[in-house]
Amino acid sequence: MNSKELNIRQDISTDNKLNRIYTQFSELLNELRKKELNKNIERSINESIDNLNSSTLSGTQLTKLVKQKQTAILKQVEKEQKIVPKNYYRTMWMLFGMSGIGLPIGVAFGLSIGNIGLLGLGLPIGMAIGLAIGMSLDKKALNEGRQLDIEIKN
Repeated sequence: MNSKELNIRQDISTDNKLNRIYTQFSELLNELRKKELNKNIERSINESIDNLNSSTLSGTQLTKLVKQKQTAILKQVEKEQKIVPKNYYRTMWMLFGMSGIGLPIGVAFGLSIGNIGLLGLGLPIGMAIGLAIGMSLDKKALNEGRQLDIEIKN
């Protein structure tokens, strides 16, 4: 990938959260450079870099902008080329497992016993199912060479 470079900003060194987010974004760009990306994604990444390099924002506003650009790039890369960061599917499926699988199990269990207070019992079951599915999808992405060597933490 031929992408522009993200400028090093001196004003972020005092803000730990911003520094961490900015460094993570820079590492993401480095990992994406190792992959063969289509021109549409490269153009979008370069526009994001230009936007961040020319930004006069600082502090919380810059943190929000960096997160927004990072999320947009990750969504586009996942959608168009199925390239994902480490534990992407695990995180996504754990949340889906709890809400989409665990809650209905908990409701069914609670209603069958007659104590809706037991609704929460389905959450860990759904989380475990979601984790198992997500981990298998992450392993498949790794084996197919579609996984970036970075874990995104927001």
